[in-house]
Amino acid sequence: MRQLEIHLKARDSETVIRAIKAFEPVDWVQFKVHQEDRVYLKVVMHDGRSQALSDAIYRALDTCKDWRVTLIPIEAVIPAPEPLEEEDKKAQLKVLREELLDDVTRDAALTSDFLILSGLSTIVAAIGMNSNGVAAVIGAMVIAPLLGPILGFALGSGLGNMVLLKESGKTLVAGLTIALIVAFALSFILPINFESQQLMSRTQVRLDSVALALAAGGAAALSMAQGKSAVLVGVMVAAALLPPGAALGLFLGAGEFGLASRSAMLLFLNIVCLLVSALAVFRLKQIKPRGWIDQQNADRAFWINVGLSISLLVLLMVLIVVLDLGEAVDLG
Repeated sequence: MRQLEIHLKARDSETVIRAIKAFEPVDWVQFKVHQEDRVYLKVVMHDGRSQALSDAIYRALDTCKDWRVTLIPIEAVIPAPEPLEEEDKKAQLKVLREELLDDVTRDAALTSDFLILSGLSTIVAAIGMNSNGVAAVIGAMVIAPLLGPILGFALGSGLGNMVLLKESGKTLVAGLTIALIVAFALSFILPINFESQQLMSRTQVRLDSVALALAAGGAAALSMAQGKSAVLVGVMVAAALLPPGAALGLFLGAGEFGLASRSAMLLFLNIVCLLVSALAVFRLKQIKPRGWIDQQNADRAFWINVGLSISLLVLLMVLIVVLDLGEAVDLG
């Protein structure tokens, strides 16, 4: 459930109160405030109707001034309210659009902390892979912040939010650039250990890598849409992005361009797969803009990104099959 706190001018309150009553809240109350021209409303809503009510309030107050709606998650209510009808339950979202957008935008922002974490996680991953240390590689996955910009790009496409799209793309490019630079620099300090299974596995590009990345991206987007912690899924996403990125930098510094190209292919494949699956999940959960015009822009952005991503994915899968056939011929 959600609690909506609405602060607005008294002259605009009647329209909002009618909207509140129309959506059958669990409870609502109007408070007296010290300012004579102000009204404060507090509403308790089921999750299945919270998004619809917040959208209705926005439409009612869109041309008004000096108003604000605060959304607060509720853990429990005593006594328990009447359950929703089946139709409302099917449309129920655990996270409202505004809450999801706020969380994803914050995680996709390009900050000094993001760059520092990207560099530190690359150091841990590069050293761990080169020494075949599984624990170190897992530690790098935990602190790697690459989940945010991937989900931000997917959500920006789903909502037609060009600002979020640009910011997420910039953040992802910056994070991967830092990872490549740090790993490249480490290659002049660390002698490359070609016997390391952790390192050499990041040069193996197979079709099962597609399934892994698709599952990881879908699980990450679904966990965000359900309001659950994405930390564990973030580990899966980091596993798909950071290790091949660090391996790419190490192989480039060592002059192993053949191995570097395979790591680059794995990295690029994983990025495309993560994006495609996250786009699909946000679309299936019907996370969409509020207005009709915004929805048209979102549809356009969604299909453009889906078309480009799927085209790149098909191309990469063809390259994987060609490489596998080439290796089979060499072995034969």
